[in-house]
Amino acid sequence: MMTSKQWLRMFLFSLILIALLICVFNYVTDPFGVFGDHFFQWYSFNFTKNPRVAKIAYLDRLHEQYDSYIIGSSSSSSFSVELLNEYLDARFFNLFMYGAYIADVTKTVQYIAEHYEVKNLVLNLGVVNAQKYDKGSDLLTDILHARTEGSSLLKFYGKYLFANPAYGLEKIQSFKRDQYLPQNFDVFQVTTGAYDKSLRDIERIQALPDYYEKYPVFLNYPQREYELDYLDDFIASVAEIKNLCEEKNINLVVIFFPLYSEHARYYNPEQVEELYTRLAAITPFWDFSLHRLSTDPRFFYDETHFRNALGDMALAKIFGDENKYFPQDFGVCVTPANAREQAAKYKTEYIFDDSNYTVEVPVLMYHHLAQTSDGPLIVSKEQFAAQIEALAEAGYTSVSLQQLVDYVEKGKELPPKPVVITFDDGYASNYEIAYPILKEYGMKATIFPIGSLIGKNTYKNTPHAIYPHFDYRQAREMAASGLIEIQSHSYDMHQSQKYEGETARVAMQPLPGESEEAFIAAVRADFARSRRELEAQIGKPVFALAYPLGKYSDLTEVILNQMEVKVTLTTEPGINTLIKGLPQSLRALKRINVDENTTAEKLLQKLGR
Repeated sequence: MMTSKQWLRMFLFSLILIALLICVFNYVTDPFGVFGDHFFQWYSFNFTKNPRVAKIAYLDRLHEQYDSYIIGSSSSSSFSVELLNEYLDARFFNLFMYGAYIADVTKTVQYIAEHYEVKNLVLNLGVVNAQKYDKGSDLLTDILHARTEGSSLLKFYGKYLFANPAYGLEKIQSFKRDQYLPQNFDVFQVTTGAYDKSLRDIERIQALPDYYEKYPVFLNYPQREYELDYLDDFIASVAEIKNLCEEKNINLVVIFFPLYSEHARYYNPEQVEELYTRLAAITPFWDFSLHRLSTDPRFFYDETHFRNALGDMALAKIFGDENKYFPQDFGVCVTPANAREQAAKYKTEYIFDDSNYTVEVPVLMYHHLAQTSDGPLIVSKEQFAAQIEALAEAGYTSVSLQQLVDYVEKGKELPPKPVVITFDDGYASNYEIAYPILKEYGMKATIFPIGSLIGKNTYKNTPHAIYPHFDYRQAREMAASGLIEIQSHSYDMHQSQKYEGETARVAMQPLPGESEEAFIAAVRADFARSRRELEAQIGKPVFALAYPLGKYSDLTEVILNQMEVKVTLTTEPGINTLIKGLPQSLRALKRINVDENTTAEKLLQKLGR
């Protein structure tokens, strides 16, 4: 029988053992990345839990890869690190943190200026920074790194060693569920420090009513009043950062980020004027707070966050990049001379009007043509000619996909009543029948051939006869005319089950039992081959893809966007709204199917004319 002393020793030993096991578990799982995350090396998860801590721990080991930083609240993530690198010939890291707490920003700037090489510092601010000041939380998810804070490292590491093991368990469980696309537990790009917005960047954004349906917050925008209670602290903090940058010879760029107009109206205009005039006396700053796009919710996705498109415009304006679109009233460098004038924008009533930067564009979809039609899906020569003639007489001007890209990216205007004419699959009839008629009327078109069937009249290398497909000589002739674009319909992801069996990949979708990794590799390899062969044979850039059968997913959209495919097209019916400066308006374009039963009159009715 154990004595009381033995029980006490056993109890104390158990406590020590449990404490040691917790320490080992927390060190191994390292859910905040404070110990280097040697086992998981899952820095995106760590950044997501607490970027204040995890990013400093990451940079303490890898800061030599960077020489410049952007810092501020999470809206800082909408300013492209890649563009900053290009404009400033630098190596940027996005050091943003959750919340607009200028006290934390100031301490972090002081730390990196003292311990890292810093050539450029972009300070992303807004009036909200004078509304809040110091997070002041003791939660592991909110505190600053001890090195940044200047506090005890022993106490700091002790907090994370003896933390609730639930954080580590969450990391293990999340690791098992991790996928290629970002999820709520890993929302960062590690090498840039920015949010992973791969899903945000491929959202189809067109007509405003559809956007309200997806983002109802903009229909019932919260009514609030904001006071700039920490205006003095804000001004003092910026002055401290400015002096530090001058002392360390750091190039400082200060930006006031874009605000949704409904959000901006709840700030006190007199306080804003005081902020602007006092800040301008310390440093010039670029103000993108309010402008014509501030009224358009499609450039925002919640109350305080704007899309990367606005960030790209802002950087283009700051660095004089005339190859990118931005509105005339977008961005002003604020100095003491114009500070009051700029602050007065918070008193202005901004009225929504997108007429200067949006346009409706129908996209027509054809496939095979023939001298006479033997079914509704095959359009006869006579019917096609009547359709094209009707478009011309109704005042429609056919445009290329490149013109759509130039409208969205560069703001180049489209002609009145634009229409895009497309052909899928690459049939020889596109060359033999459609091309001469298009030339007669001076109409442009885009053809999406299946790469593996170009020049074939049998299915691949089988004896099975198919409708003939045009060859590369014919494709080059059409492309050289300036009327025809040749883009991708995949190389071999539009297979026939009739000839290849049920294992055929009929669209850009995973096969039964196919892993996500294998599918991603297949899509990348297929499109890379399609682009490589088309560009080599025709000598024109391939930047668009029409989805086989019109089927796509977020995953395929993300992969193709990462491969710099600027335009994707579906078979979903409808007319598209293109938006200058918003590349998402070029994604998953709707198309109007045109068949033998579509008379010239019916075609014009479908176009709303």
